[in-house]
Amino acid sequence: MAARLLPGPAVRALGRWWETNAAAYAAGTPGAHTIRYTPSRWAQITPWPKALAPTSAGGDTAVSRAEVASAVADALQREAFREALIATYVWGKGKRGTPGGSGPATLHKILAFDSLDTALATAVTALHEHSAPQAYAALQGQVPGLGPAFFTKFLYFTGIAVPPARGPRPLILDRVLSRRLRQLAAAIGRESGHDVDGSIAAWVWSDGNWSPHRYRVYLSFMHAAADQLAAESSWPSGTAPDLLECALFTTSWETSA
Repeated sequence: MAARLLPGPAVRALGRWWETNAAAYAAGTPGAHTIRYTPSRWAQITPWPKALAPTSAGGDTAVSRAEVASAVADALQREAFREALIATYVWGKGKRGTPGGSGPATLHKILAFDSLDTALATAVTALHEHSAPQAYAALQGQVPGLGPAFFTKFLYFTGIAVPPARGPRPLILDRVLSRRLRQLAAAIGRESGHDVDGSIAAWVWSDGNWSPHRYRVYLSFMHAAADQLAAESSWPSGTAPDLLECALFTTSWETSA
């Protein structure tokens, strides 16, 4: 994938995505990407970020990436690491968070971990003083219940406020994105003849527990692929890699496209 990057059908599908969403993301970043959530379903969670609607509010509401980024930046200034995590976790779960379900219940258990603040602070320091993969390594396996699908969301928003000392900023990597990458890798493997049945792609881009090395590869690929889109489609030059992450998450493509 490092050599071939995005196959033609993916470039065309992502080009169509940009043509449809260009007005919303005119700044070339996914700050306007908004999710809906139900505040009352998170009533057991504290400390609740002020940027989110109060848990006493009825019905659903929405929060954008830009609003979460602002909330995380404010929390990090106060070293309120749990508050920053909660903002990113609720945004990541969206409407999937149900009372007593995998969203609020899992987050409640995460917040009960005695060394949570230390783990989050260590990751923030690793990002600030070193790189995104080192921050990833600092969190991997450190907090029960907090896997990479959600701690990369914490790292992503943290990286907006606290850029890494070297290398690219963190990006979100979850099961949806890994499956998109598996699909891309399988297509390239078929075209090249190096992975005709897609078994290597399935092994490399499994559903979770990605190594820090795999995360580093992912960041490198996303930056190169964003440049490719700017060169080969209607995407603007200087497109932020997190906009590509957003697009991959929200669109699909077929090899026959």
